[in-house]
Amino acid sequence: MEYTTQAGRINLILGQMLKHAIHVEVLCRSGDMKTMPRNKGDTILYRRWLPYGASTANPEHNNINRPKVDPDEHRIAEGVTPRADDIQYHDVQTTVEQYGCAYQYTDKSAMLYEDNIPMHMVEQCGERMGLLKEMIAYGTLRACTNRFYASGVSGRETVYSRISLRDLRSIARNLRENRCQMVNRIISASANFNTRSIEPGWVVYCHTDLENDLRDMPGFVTTAEYSRFKPISQEEIGADESFRFMLSPELAPYRGAGAATGNTGNLSTANGRLDVYPVIVIGRNSWADVALRGKSSMKPQHIHHSVVSKTDPLGQRGYVASSMWCAPFIQNDGWMAVLEVAVKDL
Repeated sequence: MEYTTQAGRINLILGQMLKHAIHVEVLCRSGDMKTMPRNKGDTILYRRWLPYGASTANPEHNNINRPKVDPDEHRIAEGVTPRADDIQYHDVQTTVEQYGCAYQYTDKSAMLYEDNIPMHMVEQCGERMGLLKEMIAYGTLRACTNRFYASGVSGRETVYSRISLRDLRSIARNLRENRCQMVNRIISASANFNTRSIEPGWVVYCHTDLENDLRDMPGFVTTAEYSRFKPISQEEIGADESFRFMLSPELAPYRGAGAATGNTGNLSTANGRLDVYPVIVIGRNSWADVALRGKSSMKPQHIHHSVVSKTDPLGQRGYVASSMWCAPFIQNDGWMAVLEVAVKDL
């Protein structure tokens, strides 16, 4: 007699949930955090007064950061009252915007499906919004007007060389001329806006593709070789002179936006032209993000499928959603810089 084993109802062994890629957040921890009150409109205007001799003219030369006084003009003759001057202001305006995402599932999925779909939606919703916030900040910061190009070329379409210590020293000279202070506090990696102290330095943010080029620079010191200060986070790979380097795969390049490949060597390319990577150098008080007061953190909201309403009288649909109000803006272009470089293709 022949016996046949009946097939299993599912016939699959449910394994553990596999790990998945999680976004890397670096930029959002480098800015100042500001709040705006509710019910006062969506636009907020910040103001600074300019030091004597500074000017809003020729902003590409960062004149607002360069005070100047002439001793001869300030010498007072006996019995003569000096001329009265006016104070000058500089305004920075930004508009807060709302961003969000939503997921939907059914009661059947929640009650009969073997995986916990609502929980996984909550997790993905939070991770998605975190990446979104990082990308919004990246779009704002890489548009900084204080721009440099590798080897001193004139624009992105002519970039043909990798990052060098000479490029960084040019930026350091510019930042010092602009009275830019080094970063000594950074936002902690939490849902709150708390900050923690770090050793002073200009913090550099760039794509992970630059790692080998950075390690090739003379004087580069890895985090393992640090003797007197701790890394800012696990994304920091090292330092060189006054700069500390943070890497993230989220800080994508401009593909095929540089010089024609030609004889430029073994560099990353797309469509016959070199890829151009923005390298963002941050100084203290260079940029900030605005949050609506009382809405300063992102928290996924879960409406359980069992909630009955006019639009869902049988409680058949559940929702996971999240939103945020934000407005990253550059406070002072001269207190940060963007260097655009090519990258060696391994």
